[in-house]
Amino acid sequence: MLRQSFFVLTSGAFPGMIESLTKPSEVICLSEQYSRSINLLRQEGFDRLRQAKVAVFGVGGVGGYVCEALVRSGVRCIDLYDHDDVSLSNLNRQIIALHSTLGQDKVSAMANRLHDIEPEAQIGCHRMFYLPENADEIDLSQYDYVVDAVDTVAAKIELAVRCDALHVPLIAAMGAGNKLDPSKLLIADVYKTSVCPLARAMRTTLRKKGVKRLTVAYSTEEPVQPAVRTEAEDGRRKSIPASMVFVPAAMGLLIASHVVRQLALGEPSGA
Repeated sequence: MLRQSFFVLTSGAFPGMIESLTKPSEVICLSEQYSRSINLLRQEGFDRLRQAKVAVFGVGGVGGYVCEALVRSGVRCIDLYDHDDVSLSNLNRQIIALHSTLGQDKVSAMANRLHDIEPEAQIGCHRMFYLPENADEIDLSQYDYVVDAVDTVAAKIELAVRCDALHVPLIAAMGAGNKLDPSKLLIADVYKTSVCPLARAMRTTLRKKGVKRLTVAYSTEEPVQPAVRTEAEDGRRKSIPASMVFVPAAMGLLIASHVVRQLALGEPSGA
């Protein structure tokens, strides 16, 4: 169980002072670290974030920025799912990819980074490819929100079907590769999307499986044709899309904003 901390705003000029933590040093540290977040979300909203449990599937180009933004915003309990290691080809876009992290597994590299931001964060590291074959190993009902940032259609469909059956809020990242313009990003129901080939494929399968609604982040930008087609060797994709930092990072931040606003402020999905 999470250790719950209850925060009370003072009536003074500094809006983030916390009156009910165990140590004076904690009061000063946390009040300053999160004061600007509390000023936007109000105390009640921030407390809801601190008590929420979120799962992020895929901590690469999109998912890494989701994790970073969630923990910087105040989410304290987060589970990470990914099986990849940090590689040279990740350096151009992934927030966990540094020369100092090359070769590390991504969930550990992400957890180390998040603990440096929030030492009290409770981070679960699950080194696995989420697929229909191993989906029963994970109890999705424990989460207040699930983020799908994986890159295989089978995994995305499985998450959507299971979260729908459990009534667990889910937002899924659609294609961020072969794109350059982050201003084309939107959040919508998958059945109201356009242009995105992945969203089109998802719609067809989800309709057959009876899933009537899925919130997604997607781009209306027409995909750029890569100069060279790179064949995938992992068996999960037909080819590897070209990618730079702009769209994956912006999509991750857009998703994190959506999750924070729903958890803290109870905003409708907007999809």
